[in-house]
Amino acid sequence: MSAATRVLVVGAGPAGSAAALAARRAGAQVLLIDKAEFPRDKVCGDGVAPQALDVLSVLGVDVDALTGGSAPVRTLRLTAPGGAVARRATGRPGWVVPRAVLDARLRDAAIAAGAQPVHHRAREVTVTADGVDVDGLVGDVLVAADGAESVVRRAVAPPPRPGTVALAIRGYAPSGPWPDGEQLLSLTAQHWPAYAWAFPIGDGRANVGYGEVLTGTPPTREHLLTRLHELLPDAEPTQLRAHRLPLSTGRVRTPDGRVLLVGDAAGLINPVTGEGIFYAVLSGALAGAAAAGGVDPGRSYRRALRRALGVHLRHTDALARLSRWPWVVDAGITAARGSQRVFDDVVELGLGDGRLGVRTGLSVARAGLRG
Repeated sequence: MSAATRVLVVGAGPAGSAAALAARRAGAQVLLIDKAEFPRDKVCGDGVAPQALDVLSVLGVDVDALTGGSAPVRTLRLTAPGGAVARRATGRPGWVVPRAVLDARLRDAAIAAGAQPVHHRAREVTVTADGVDVDGLVGDVLVAADGAESVVRRAVAPPPRPGTVALAIRGYAPSGPWPDGEQLLSLTAQHWPAYAWAFPIGDGRANVGYGEVLTGTPPTREHLLTRLHELLPDAEPTQLRAHRLPLSTGRVRTPDGRVLLVGDAAGLINPVTGEGIFYAVLSGALAGAAAAGGVDPGRSYRRALRRALGVHLRHTDALARLSRWPWVVDAGITAARGSQRVFDDVVELGLGDGRLGVRTGLSVARAGLRG
């Protein structure tokens, strides 16, 4: 395809804006389509890992402006189901940026780079041998960045294979009980796998929430709130909203052709932590580049995604399976408490594209045997 490729991006969240930025950098024309008026809220933990900022920086985003108004997060405290606590500094600071702020700033960056914003709710998608059509908006390639309930995916791609799904509720509370600059994850053996979180933003508020993997009948809103208050008794959150998270499997599955699935629409959510922003911006960047420059953009994108995340996803999938037993997580957090290297490996697996190294695996195994 030539530099005149016309790319339609449905969804202007982190994945869609990253795709638009990458496609524009490659010389494509871009329509950035979203049904919402920005700024708008999005249910999320709001944590932005440094790995995500690395991707955005390469795309030309001013990450200092992107994170402005929030304070750097330099410490992570992990509480195991059995009570062990690992509290250590992270190798690089992360940030907690409310999605109402983050998404609007990323969309503005994509528009400043030349993407054309279109306020429209995608309904009908048609793919032909020559291009794609979204309700009369015509392009050469379509990037589906419209979330876990993707309209585009349902219209043009085979249904995804059933995978693990989590359900979480999120709100905002005064950050007084939790120190600024420190993120808290409190895991619990009740309704396992499950955990609560408190992520101070740095502006007097914290993003707090609770989530659990679905293993039977979906929990009620009342159940989620009860568990949140049991694990974070000092939380008095408002703006409470719940959402589904289709968790990643060990293999990247995206179709060939002119439709590229990214972020939540591709089921790219870390199955251990539920983190999705790094996967979103990385997959968006890879899709935007493939959309602008490949003969078969779907195949090019899938290959690039497998090179970037293939081994990592197999490792997180294996770890998610092992984590079905709470004692494995107890052993991992105990090992992380005693070793900065193990702690860093755990963080990289949960927030970036890390792998479970042999030395870390042995450290966790020894902690499990001692336990």
